[in-house]
Amino acid sequence: MTLGCQATDLPKVVPLTDAQRKLVKATAPILAQHGETVTAHFYQKMLDHHPELQNVFNHTSQVTNKQPAALAAAVYAYAVHIDDLTPVLPVVEHIAHKHVTLDIQPSQYNIVGTHLLGAIQDILGDAFTPDLFDAWYAAYWQLANILINRERELYEGAKWAGWKSFKLEKRVKESEEVTSFYLVPEESSLLPLPEYKAGQYISVRKFVPKLGIHQCRQYSLSDTPNPEHFRISVKRELGAEGVNGQHDHPGSMSNLIHDTLQVGDTIDVAAPFGDFFIDSNPSPIVLISAGVGITPAMSMLNTIFSQKDAKSQRTTSWIHTAHNRSKHPFREHVRALAEKNPEKLRQLVFYSEPDVGSVKGQDYHLEGRADLGRVPKANLYLDDKASQYYVVGPVSFMADIHKGLVSLGVESDRVHMELYGTGSIPVAA
Repeated sequence: MTLGCQATDLPKVVPLTDAQRKLVKATAPILAQHGETVTAHFYQKMLDHHPELQNVFNHTSQVTNKQPAALAAAVYAYAVHIDDLTPVLPVVEHIAHKHVTLDIQPSQYNIVGTHLLGAIQDILGDAFTPDLFDAWYAAYWQLANILINRERELYEGAKWAGWKSFKLEKRVKESEEVTSFYLVPEESSLLPLPEYKAGQYISVRKFVPKLGIHQCRQYSLSDTPNPEHFRISVKRELGAEGVNGQHDHPGSMSNLIHDTLQVGDTIDVAAPFGDFFIDSNPSPIVLISAGVGITPAMSMLNTIFSQKDAKSQRTTSWIHTAHNRSKHPFREHVRALAEKNPEKLRQLVFYSEPDVGSVKGQDYHLEGRADLGRVPKANLYLDDKASQYYVVGPVSFMADIHKGLVSLGVESDRVHMELYGTGSIPVAA
């Protein structure tokens, strides 16, 4: 693939001087105090000048301030670690994958750089001296160059770049909130579909009439790779309940997909990407999920047990938390897998609010929120120092599980967590 902007269209990347690194680091306390003000102003400024970018950014995350907050945290982390970027490289990798699934092009880094530096200057005023501006200009393009180069590699390794039209072949209701959508390409040249890694996602794009713009969302692929279709399992996001029973900031895309995407309809789809996926080593694997975090975990679980050679099927523990039976997708499927593979698969389910139809010992095993202290040690494979742990769910859930696993003696680098949307890697204190 040829990217939309050649290297000659971009500023030449010049290494930061020691003096510039010191200036960037010196601004970290200022960013800690004013970062969200800067990034909120940046988004407003950029989108005012380039309204077409509203078709790229998540409208809900803008309204709820999640996107400015996430960017502020990333910029602060970059300033703190400017001497050694190793701690922030996982976030950089995550951003690169998300960018390619949104078809971000190098030319857009010019737009972002101009308005980000302009926003810092607007908020800090005279404190943003010419020397400080030059330091941040060099720092920004250092990071941009890292991303552009990594994104070029990802684009070149993909079966296609940008958006392709897919048709809805089938929709299956998995629970009260979650429905699976089976998507097939309209172009036969895309078949067979790429064999993605279990845990990765696709982006989908659709015009949202009430917003008057396109919106893109990433949804985890929820099954083992299939050469003929992609399956995503989408939770209807009602938003937080506000006054008079109304919901604040409902998910515009999830509701649109649930309400309007019917069999035979089309939707734009990007190729699979994502930096969260299971490795290929044979060690035991523990999948720990909550809520709709079940979707990438389902892809992992189904991929493990799709291996025809039983010796290739990894010893697996499935630990999931749901509200209750009606909000527990894939319940029967996982139970059937566990019954079929009793020597290879253990499962443990928490229900935080069991409903009348929930049967303990059948639908779930423990009542309450996920608590590693209540999980039998055999389900965690703590004695095997090669065991790998994949955790996916709300940020607070992942942070708690990470902290709990570390307290049980699991090295942090064996705990892998999914970054959702505009979130960041939760770090246990």
